[in-house]
Amino acid sequence: MELNYKRIGSGESLIILHGLFGSLDNWMTLAKILSEDFEVFIVDQRNHGQSPHSNEFNYDAMADDLYEFINTHQIVDPIILGHSMGGKTAMQFAMNYPTKLSKLIVADIAPKSYPVHHRGIIDGLLSLNFDEIKSRGEADTILAASIEEPSTRQFLLKNLYWIEKSKLAWRFNLPVINNNIETIGEGLQNTSAFEKPTLFIRGELSNYIVNSDFKNIQEIFPNSSIKTINNSGHWVHAEKPAEFLTLVTSFLLP
Repeated sequence: MELNYKRIGSGESLIILHGLFGSLDNWMTLAKILSEDFEVFIVDQRNHGQSPHSNEFNYDAMADDLYEFINTHQIVDPIILGHSMGGKTAMQFAMNYPTKLSKLIVADIAPKSYPVHHRGIIDGLLSLNFDEIKSRGEADTILAASIEEPSTRQFLLKNLYWIEKSKLAWRFNLPVINNNIETIGEGLQNTSAFEKPTLFIRGELSNYIVNSDFKNIQEIFPNSSIKTINNSGHWVHAEKPAEFLTLVTSFLLP
């Protein structure tokens, strides 16, 4: 699958993967800063952004997409950084293709399985009828009935675009995401020890990586460190960008 991407900067290659319902645009600001030291590729994963849609939606498929992307663009030993679903993709890539990356950064996700917890969001998204809704404001008003947090709604609404005049649509593949949401919660498959340098960054206020996960993380990623960003939730890179960048650059730069 030929993934949509943007490339900025020069130097050692760094590939950034967004999370569920996200897109490469979510990372543009941080990518520009990181491009002062790295050749940065921000990528839309399958069924997201402007990358192709597919009925196959699982971590092996997304890891294979990344493998194809690296080969197509002749990227040698990249650093892989992923947040949430993107972090799980990055970890699965490290399991499946351990010789194809140099370092790994995982933002606020563990290698374990998670119960489905996006059902309310998906049901809210499915409730929108774009034959009737003619503006983002209307969509926001309807979503507010099921998604209370304005920041979450605004994040989701960034995925709206005009598929034709007066016709809105989602860029992400909502039906396939809905049908495969249990799969997206699964843990890593075919695990073995990944010996290369790995950094886990978690939000203090997030429950995606808890202290009881440390043992499992260290078993699969023995050359890893786990850092916590205080007063941050799951969106560590967006909520505390300066602190996030400090941890990333301290890990990557001499």
